[in-house]
Amino acid sequence: MFAGMNREDQIFRALGDPTRRAVFERLCRGEAAVGELTSGFDVSQPAISQHLRVLRGAGLVSERRAGRNVYYRVEPRGLRPLVDWLGHYQAFWTERLEHLKTLLEELR
Repeated sequence: MFAGMNREDQIFRALGDPTRRAVFERLCRGEAAVGELTSGFDVSQPAISQHLRVLRGAGLVSERRAGRNVYYRVEPRGLRPLVDWLGHYQAFWTERLEHLKTLLEELR
């Protein structure tokens, strides 16, 4: 969806919009069709479809067709690049806090 962006950038960009984040959070509670999602938000059906397109492009949701209906659901594996990215910084801060702890103990 966002050409030239790495996966983490796509995820941050997709979830950076408050309405898309709310749609994603709604889908975390269970699969839903566009009509169901539209009724839960104060935006048009084409706008919800566009938000879903962006979320799908970022790998955060997938769709399932059943007759004329299309159902969307969260794709948990889609968050993996973000979890990995955050894990890198978790390790960074853990190391920094250990250094701070050591320094504080030396100052006592």
